Amino acid sequence: MDKVKYPVLTEKTIRLLERNQYCFDVDLKANKTEIKQWIQDFSKVKVVAMNSHRPPKKKKRIGPVLGYPVRYKRMIIILESNYSIPLFLNK
Repeated sequence: MDKVKYPVLTEKTIRLLERNQYCFDVDLKANKTEIKQWIQDFSKVKVVAMNSHRPPKKKKRIGPVLGYPVRYKRMIIILESNYSIPLFLNK
């Protein structure tokens, strides 16, 4: 599925792993139900809740042109306590 782009690994998302929360960048047109279904089918986990947000636009200079990079939506997925996604390091 090309709606889930990639997992996000930052300092904040690594702290969220301790609380069994995982963060992914997804396509702007994807909704929560599609992403939830895909995560549950692909990773064989139980999703308890999901939060989504769009990070603010930031200007970026590419040569002489001033523009905006490609937009995305970020999903924070909360799993049940006895599940984990194997893409990340275990605690």
